[in-house]
Amino acid sequence: MSTGLFIGRFQPFHLGHLDALKQALAKNDRVIIGIGSAEENYTEDNPFTAGERFEMIEKALTAEGIKREKYIIIPIRNIQNFSLWASHVKLLCPSFETLYTGSHMVKELFVKHAPDIKVINIKFNKKICATDIRAKILCRDDSWIKLVPKAVAEYLKKHKTHDRLSDIRLPRK
Repeated sequence: MSTGLFIGRFQPFHLGHLDALKQALAKNDRVIIGIGSAEENYTEDNPFTAGERFEMIEKALTAEGIKREKYIIIPIRNIQNFSLWASHVKLLCPSFETLYTGSHMVKELFVKHAPDIKVINIKFNKKICATDIRAKILCRDDSWIKLVPKAVAEYLKKHKTHDRLSDIRLPRK
């Protein structure tokens, strides 16, 4: 059974992530979805908790008809030592043979520190940036809705994401 790892921060999970995940699913029996920077939340770059990101991903994949046995979702905390990071990820995850990434840094760390893992560069068919999505939500520009799976848009609206992003941006006293 072939297993791949697709790791990202998913702040929020968008259609680019979904497309990349489908690429990995097409080539593997199962894909581990690693929620990176799992300890980060309620900041401008990482406004969502690992649990919220888990729910967004799960809702999107369920709506897409992707069976639960095809993937597992694992939160992955950061460590402040890049040379140990690939080993750290391998310790937290079930065995996998292939890593799917669009990050130059993640690729470099695995190539250098986990040479037993095959690294595949994800082909970005959809040029979507989570930072831009958060900015659009903050500005009440509803064009963000077409950049995320419908289930994620509903989730973000229900959880009043604009309010959270606004609160996070308020100057601290």
